[in-house]
Amino acid sequence: MSHSSGAQVEYVAQGDVLNTTSESFGITIHRAANVALSFFMALLLFALGCSIDVSRVKAHVWRPWGILVGLLCQFGVMPLAAFLLALASAVKPVQAVAFLIMGCSPGGTLSNIVTFWIDGDMDLSITMTSVSTVLALGMMPLCLLVYTRRWVDTGMIRMPYSKIGITLVCMVVPVGLGACVNYKWPKVAKVILKVGTTVCSVLVLTVAILSSLLYPGSWNTDPAVVVVAVIFPLIGCTVGFICSVLLSQSWQRCRTIAVETGAQNFPICVSVLQLSFSPGELVHMLAFPFMYGACQIALGLLLITAFQTYKRIVALRSAKFDLPEPTPDSATSSSSVPSAKGEVNTGFQPDEAQQPSSSSEV
Repeated sequence: MSHSSGAQVEYVAQGDVLNTTSESFGITIHRAANVALSFFMALLLFALGCSIDVSRVKAHVWRPWGILVGLLCQFGVMPLAAFLLALASAVKPVQAVAFLIMGCSPGGTLSNIVTFWIDGDMDLSITMTSVSTVLALGMMPLCLLVYTRRWVDTGMIRMPYSKIGITLVCMVVPVGLGACVNYKWPKVAKVILKVGTTVCSVLVLTVAILSSLLYPGSWNTDPAVVVVAVIFPLIGCTVGFICSVLLSQSWQRCRTIAVETGAQNFPICVSVLQLSFSPGELVHMLAFPFMYGACQIALGLLLITAFQTYKRIVALRSAKFDLPEPTPDSATSSSSVPSAKGEVNTGFQPDEAQQPSSSSEV
């Protein structure tokens, strides 16, 4: 009897040692993944910082309407939409926090790529991405403080504001260094931008995906999370476009702001989550940013396909009609008309009164 009880105690002790060893091994891998993710994310942000042109930023700061509309949608509409979607879907508090962190994330390189292929305002797109990355340092903690009170005050979740703040500060520093490189050595910055964004984006996603495999239960998520991941970028694009139209922005800027609002930087969201929350919480959090990223890529490809198809149809229709060559007078008058690319959306403004011609006065 005593022999069997001794064997049982020895077996339990060995089991405790095995569990402790596996847990310590998992913690070691988690820390190693965090270090690798932080390093590659810093390189990616440094490469993105090389796209910041101080002169472009100054030009939009002096005429800030386009960038103000974009930032209003970025840090006003998206966090509110994330909060309302979290309430409507009745997800877990940690999943709601993942929604909010994604909604507070700045724009990424995907928005710049999509903007280029839909003939958007590239200067505005790059400026919005740069400014929103810097402003996220303060806007993300502020929005989380405002919108997570429903769950924090009731003790359902504890927010690691200090860890989130440290992570964001560490992300802003490489962006500033990249901007300095672009200011001092613009040719070198172009090479870093082309190579660095591609290589570092692949490395960040690889490390994030591999680290997410440490939490196999994270992919067994609720159906509501999948639904929100599908409709959230669509809501961002739609609301961004409507707000831009109502504020009489040019059609080119309307397309740009719509894409910038819907295309969030999901690698930053993954980094903030993984560096700020415990492995137990990450099991319920990590699936959403990856699903959101896949959905916004699909939406971007759909927008590019639709716009390029529309351009081709318009070109084919105009080619069917043989228009007469313009006379010198008509050529002169047409050159004074602004191009369609910079045409201001005046759909909500009254038409100007026509001035009498000189022939009628005679």
